Amino acid sequence: MPPDLGDAIEQALTAGSRSLDESESKTFLREFTIPVIPERTAASAEEAVRAAEEIGYPVVLKGLARDIGHKTEAGLVRLGLEHSGAVRHAFQEMEGTPGLRGVLVQPQIKAEREFLAGFFRDPQFGPVLMFGLGGIFTEALSDVSLRLAPVTEQDARDMLAQIRSRSLLQGVRNQRPADEAALVRTLTGLGELARDYPDIRELDINPLLITAEGEVLAADALAVLERGQSLPGSRPAISPRTTEEFFRPRSLVFIGASSRLGKWGHLLVTNVTSGRFPGAVYLVNPKGGTIAGQEAYTSLDSLPETPDLAVVTIPAAKISGLLEDLRHKGITRMVLIASGFAETGPQGRELEHELVDKANRLGITILGPNTMGLCNPHHSFYCTGSIVQPRPGSTAMISQSGNMGVQLLSFAEQQGIGIRSFCGSGNEAMLSVEDFLDYLAEDELTRTVMLYLESPKDGHRFLDTARRASRKKPIVLLKGGSTKQGSKAAASHTGAMSSDNAVFDGLCRQAGVIRVDGPMDLLDLTAAFSSLPLPQGRRVAVVTLGGGWGVITADMCAQYGLVLPELSQEVLSFMDAELPPYWSRSNPVDLVGESDLSLPLKAMEKLAAWDGCDAVINLGILGRRAFVQDYLNAVRRVDPGYSEEYLQDVDRELARFEQEYVEAVACLMETHEKPIFGVRLQSGESDRTIEEASGSRYQSVFFHTPEKAVKACAMMYRYNCFLCGTCET
Repeated sequence: MPPDLGDAIEQALTAGSRSLDESESKTFLREFTIPVIPERTAASAEEAVRAAEEIGYPVVLKGLARDIGHKTEAGLVRLGLEHSGAVRHAFQEMEGTPGLRGVLVQPQIKAEREFLAGFFRDPQFGPVLMFGLGGIFTEALSDVSLRLAPVTEQDARDMLAQIRSRSLLQGVRNQRPADEAALVRTLTGLGELARDYPDIRELDINPLLITAEGEVLAADALAVLERGQSLPGSRPAISPRTTEEFFRPRSLVFIGASSRLGKWGHLLVTNVTSGRFPGAVYLVNPKGGTIAGQEAYTSLDSLPETPDLAVVTIPAAKISGLLEDLRHKGITRMVLIASGFAETGPQGRELEHELVDKANRLGITILGPNTMGLCNPHHSFYCTGSIVQPRPGSTAMISQSGNMGVQLLSFAEQQGIGIRSFCGSGNEAMLSVEDFLDYLAEDELTRTVMLYLESPKDGHRFLDTARRASRKKPIVLLKGGSTKQGSKAAASHTGAMSSDNAVFDGLCRQAGVIRVDGPMDLLDLTAAFSSLPLPQGRRVAVVTLGGGWGVITADMCAQYGLVLPELSQEVLSFMDAELPPYWSRSNPVDLVGESDLSLPLKAMEKLAAWDGCDAVINLGILGRRAFVQDYLNAVRRVDPGYSEEYLQDVDRELARFEQEYVEAVACLMETHEKPIFGVRLQSGESDRTIEEASGSRYQSVFFHTPEKAVKACAMMYRYNCFLCGTCET
C-alpha cells in the first residue's frame, strides 16, 4: 500500500475534511488501474494555460477543493474553453472560492454514454459496489446493480448485464461497444480499493464516460471520508458435524415437561411421541409424576442414561443455572425454546451474551433461544411448536421466524413438498443460518434449501456460505423486514441510492441465491427446484388447450426474459398430421380444445424431444377432471337420461388419463433432461403442486396460473446461469 495514499487520507481527516478533492480521489483510481481521463493540475492561471496547450483545446477547467461534492453547483466547472484567454478568465473567476487548492485541466471529451461506478459502506455488509446509468439520470432512473466488495470478474460482468440500460454498452448509433475488459477492471479495482482503504466511506465515479470508440474513462471522482469504518466481528462457526447431530438424536430429554394442555412442555412432547420418534424420550419436571402417559423424572441426575439432546422450555432466568447440570450429566447439545433474551431489548441481550459465554466455557452448543424447534422426517423426529409431520423428502427449510417457518412447513406438506429437515433458528445466539447452510451444503439428502431470513448475523459470512452452498444445490429465499435508508445523508450519488433491500438483492445475485417476493413464490420455486431438471437455456415451447392462455404465457415469457422459438419444419409437419387444420401452426402450440386424450401427450413428446427448446410449459391438459366433475354434477341434477354408472366411468377415465399423463411427463423429463412445467385447467380440493410419479428421478409439477410456471422457469434458468458462470439478462 503506497504510503502517500494513506497519508492523503490522514491529512484530510486531521484537517477536518470529509472528502478528498477530485485530483486526490483519482490518484486512488490510478493506483488500482482504473482508467482515468488524462489531465493536469495547476496552481495558477499561467500553469493552467500551459497545461491546456499541452493537452490541446478545447479543455475543461475544474476547481479543486475538499468538501465540495457537487462542483457544478458551486461554480467550479467551466466547459469548452477554446483558447488561453478563456482559460485565464475561468481561473480568475474561481480564484476567490474558499478552500480552493488549484484547478484540474482536462481535454473536452465528447461522449454520449455516461455511467456511474463506485462504492459505499453498509453498516451490516461492509463495502458495497455499484454500477449503473450515470450523468444527470443517476437519481431519476436509479438504474444500478450492486454487489458486496471485493468482486470477482464474473461478478463484475453480471453487474454490467443486470442494468436495464445495458444495450448502451453494446454500442448504439454507430458507436463501438464499450471496452468490457476496462469496465471489469474498473469494478474489480474499486472493490480492492474499498477493501484496502477502510477510511474511505464512499467513492463515486460520475460520470464514467464511454467514448464513441468504446474507450472507458473516469471523468470525475469523489472520495468521502470517515474514520473507523468497521463491521461487527465474526462469530465462531459451528462445525457441520455438530449441526447434523441436532437432527439425528438417539435420545431426548424434555426439561420443563408439563402435563398442562397447550404448554410448550406438553405440546413438544406430544409432537415427538405421536411422530413415533425411534429413540428414548425422557421427561424432567421437579414435581415428578406422570406426563403424557409416562414417568417424569425430578432431575437430570436421576435419568438412567445421558440423552443426546436436551429440549428446554423453562423460563429464561433459570437457563444459566441449568447449564451446569447439563454439563455434569454430559449433555452438550440444547434446543432452547424459551424466549426472554435478545428479542426483548438491551437487558435480554446482555442475558443472552452471558448465556453464550457460559455455554462456550462448558462446551455446550445452543440452538435458539426463542426457537419453534426442528424436525427431521427421515428420522421420525418432529419437535416443533405445531403438530406438522411432513413426509420425508429432499427440501431443507431454515427460518428465522418460528411462526412463519411452521406455517411454511404446513403449506409445503399440503403441496406435496417432501421435507429433508426443518429448523427455526430463533435468536441464533450460537447456531446461525450460516452454520445450517454449511451443513446442508454437504448433506447428501438435501436437494433444495428453502430459507426465510430477516437479517443475517454476519453479512460477509452469509455471502461466502450461501455462495458455496449454491454451487451444490439451489437456495430459494424469502426475506422479511422493511427497507431502511441509512441514517447518514450520503454525500455522493452512490451512497444516496443505497438501501438495505437493494444491497441484499445484490448479495443474493452474487451468491446465486434465488430471492422471491412472497411465501407462495417460495413454495412454488421450491417445488420446481426439488422436482425438475434445470433448463439449459431460455428457449421455451408452449402447448395449450386454448389460445388465450398461450398468448398470455408468451407475453409473460417475454417479460421474464424467456424466448419462444419458431417451430422447426419437422415439428410443424408432425403437428399438421396430428392436429386439426385450424391449429395455430406456431409456438405456442394450440390444441384448439380437442377432446382426444391422446393428442396432448403426442404433442408433449414431440416438443420435449425437439432440440430447438430448453423447457416446455403445458397449459390446461391436467385439471380437466376437476372441470368435468363440476359438469357431471350438473348433469346429475338436470338430465336423468345418463346413468350414474356411466357418469362414474367418465370420471374414472379422466382420472386414469391424468395419472398416466403425470407419469409420462416425469418420464419425458428423465429421457430428455428438460423441465416440463404444468398449469392446471382447474384445481380440485385435493390437487397439489407436486404430483408424484413412481420410480422417476423427477416429479411432475402443476401450478395454478401461467405466471407461476413462467416465473419458475425463468428463476431456474437464472440459477443455471450462475452455475455455468454466464451472465443472465
